[in-house]
This record gives sequence, structure tokens and C-alpha cells, in this order.
Amino acid sequence: MTIENAKAALRVEAIRPGMGEATSLGPGVSFREMVSGACAARGFSTGTVTIDPRAVLPYHVHTVCETLTFLSGAAIVHVEGRAYQLEPFDCICLPAGVAHQISNGSGDSPLMALSAVASPTPAQEPVSEVFAVQDRGISNPSRVDPESIVRFAQAEVYELSPHAEFRDLFAGRLGSVGICGGYGRFQPGASLPCHVHEFDESITIVEGQAVCLVQGNRYMVGGYDTAFVPEGRPHRFLNRSNAPMAMVWVYAGSEPGRTLVESGYCDGTLAWP
Repeated sequence: MTIENAKAALRVEAIRPGMGEATSLGPGVSFREMVSGACAARGFSTGTVTIDPRAVLPYHVHTVCETLTFLSGAAIVHVEGRAYQLEPFDCICLPAGVAHQISNGSGDSPLMALSAVASPTPAQEPVSEVFAVQDRGISNPSRVDPESIVRFAQAEVYELSPHAEFRDLFAGRLGSVGICGGYGRFQPGASLPCHVHEFDESITIVEGQAVCLVQGNRYMVGGYDTAFVPEGRPHRFLNRSNAPMAMVWVYAGSEPGRTLVESGYCDGTLAWP
């Protein structure tokens, strides 16, 4: 086996706990890294940002595209002074080098967002520039603004399998570069067929409990637990509970794509070539 093949063989799935260790990004702001180069991810990383009531993550920039999908709470995102209000599962896409600030607009409830960036090594640089505030409220950016927003309530709903509804929240066609993702909700008994991707994937469970099958391995996930599935590894998620299950998924590619394979490759009854 070559060194390159040996390294590729080490790329297996990982389950990161939703309430695992967090690092501080400032007063009242914490970050939990979910998927990154630390688990051998390529081309992207994900993590959850939690902001206490009335706390602020000050202006900063990234060298790559970032998206923020808000999981709970009331967010106010300032983008070079343009202030937008976002609700749960709304998503804002921020191009590389565009300064932004995130505030918790609530006085009594925490704010949580899933951050996805098009790099396996997430990093940010503070910005000291002061921007004149323009209150955009619940409106969306104009055509000349670099940022883009997909409002959850306005996103197209489609069914990937019976009783499993999906919405694309960011993709190349929606403004993101190098990453794409969205929201899926599974009714009791629903599942997706066994499939593979041409890119790495991060899947965060945002409601209920899921059974995660990855090339013969079985995991129970819920409560913002995140599964990392490397490129080419067969997997599927199933809702075997009596309540709905929902996820936010992120791919290290600009547009989503799936190749269906036999279910035995996921449950381990067939050996993956």
C-alpha cells in the first residue's frame, strides 16, 4: 500500500457530541468545533456558535466563504453595517473578506448557529473598522450586496424519499463557494436510501433522534450531535422513533449530489468495494 492509499484508508466517519467541549470566542460567545481537519475532513469545516442573551460576536472576516444557519433564537447579523434579522433555520452566506458581526437579539434566550466554512482549518480575523448601520430588518440583500440570505419559510421544499422533506439553504447557485447544505426533516419511519457522495459531509441532528449507518457501523445521534462522513463512504440516516427527526447537512462542494447504492453497503451485509 502506498503512503497516499494508507492515508486515505484512515479517513473514516466520526461522531462529535453536540454538547462537547467548547472554546470561548469572547464574553458570552462559545464555539464547538464539529468537523474539521482534526477529523481528516477535506475542503470544509463546521461548528456550532452559541451566543448568550444580549451578547455579541464582534466584527470579523474569513479568508473563505462562510454560511451561518441559525438553529435557535433571534439573530441580528450586521454585514458591513447592513443589519438583518434572522429566525431559526434562516441562512446567511458571507463571501470571503466580507466583515460581519452576530448579535443575540433576545434578552433571555441563547442564540445558536451552525457555521460552515470552505476550509478544514476554521479561523477568523477581527475587524476594527466602524460601519454606519443600515437597518434591513427582515428584508433580503439587494443584487449589489455581496451577502445572500435564504429564508427558511421561502425555501423550496422537495421530497428525497417518502416523508423526508428537504430544503437547500446554501449552494453555488445561491451564492456560496466551495460548500453547500440544507435542512431535512424525517417523519417517524422515514429514511434516505443508502448513498455515497463525491465530497465529505457533515450532518448535525437538530431535532429528535436518528439512526446513522455508515458502511456497517451503527450510531444513535441527537441533540446537535454531528456525524462526519468522508467522501465515498456509504451511509444513510433513519428515523426509527415516534417523533420527527431533522438535520442540517453540509457538503464540501458547491452543489449537492448523491449516488444511490445497495442498502447492504450501509448495514454491513455487503462488503464495500
